[in-house]
Amino acid sequence: MIGIELARELHAAGLHWEPTEGDRFVLPDRDLDGRVFTISEMVVEVRRAPVGTLIAFNGTTEWALDSIEQAEAVWLPREHQLRELLGDTLLSLARVEGGWRVTTMIDDALYEFEHANAADAYGLALLATLRGD
Repeated sequence: MIGIELARELHAAGLHWEPTEGDRFVLPDRDLDGRVFTISEMVVEVRRAPVGTLIAFNGTTEWALDSIEQAEAVWLPREHQLRELLGDTLLSLARVEGGWRVTTMIDDALYEFEHANAADAYGLALLATLRGD
């Protein structure tokens, strides 16, 4: 799982998310720091409503949440989802001293992103792509 700060940066950069079962997310600014939620048909589900996509909490939770607007949640994409989002720009993932290096190619230019965690290296590459860096 990528770090929450990187997830927030991806969210702010406009990363589009179609919530699906198994996705993990956090709820910033709700006194739930450090709590990671997982969408599950049994506990948390995605509902379509006239106001937009809602993430619904079934039953009673200790935080008394019923549902939230999707825009309030910050998605924590998994490694395979980040690879898919990078698409054809992704050239490689390589083990390097101290972590991982992701190499991408955008407009005939090579870019490299390193991090101790492979998912975060993918996330950094995606962030640069979204920002047009």
